[in-house]
Amino acid sequence: MSTGHLTLTNLSTRENLTLVAFSFLFTLNIAISNVSLAMVSVPFHQIMRSTCPVVTIAIMRVIYGKTYDMATYLSLVPLILGVGLATAGDYQANFLGVLFTALGVLLACIKTIATNRLMTGSLKLPATELLLRMSPLAALQCMVYATLTGEVGRFRESYAVGDLSISLGIAFLMNATMAFVLNVVSFQTNKMIGAVAVTVCGNVKQALTIMLGIIFFSVPVGIMNAVGMAVTMAGAAWYSKIELDRKKASS
Repeated sequence: MSTGHLTLTNLSTRENLTLVAFSFLFTLNIAISNVSLAMVSVPFHQIMRSTCPVVTIAIMRVIYGKTYDMATYLSLVPLILGVGLATAGDYQANFLGVLFTALGVLLACIKTIATNRLMTGSLKLPATELLLRMSPLAALQCMVYATLTGEVGRFRESYAVGDLSISLGIAFLMNATMAFVLNVVSFQTNKMIGAVAVTVCGNVKQALTIMLGIIFFSVPVGIMNAVGMAVTMAGAAWYSKIELDRKKASS
């Protein structure tokens, strides 16, 4: 089946159900992450998310029997330590917050691995087709969630009193466009470099976010935060070198 310039893959009922399950995983991951952010402080949330590379490797070992060199494990130490130093701050969390944050980390890792399998496994779906098939399902699930939590009702109230403006609509449109581009780039990168490398890039993103905050918003940081950013970058460079050396050796 062809949609414009995109030719869709003919999928079986089982494969379509797999995509439905993937869309639910995608939605659940976002929902749990947002809920956990309201229960814990941002620094605590970031340090928990920095463990994604370790959790991803653990899942790959247990489920798929994939093994890694000791150097790969060691390169993750500065990555996690660096994020901890870069985001050092007021760590606050209750038991339920820790539980939801840990669940969010697990779901994020599973989602990253599932994305890679859908794009490199038997289906080999391109990033644009995967988004085309998954996005309407995820949007429908988000609407159901928003209705149950009262967000749709609050949106109607805001619309009724005139709180919604053209500038706000443009901001929503720009946010949606950036989210689309982000997903396309993220999915394509996942296909090219693998699930573990994507989670490593996620740690680098946290350090880069702080750097951009310093440049554009003059966010104050201490010596420890600066050292943390440098350590994170060094860990990412070390991991990249290990991966490049491994690929050269295997080829």
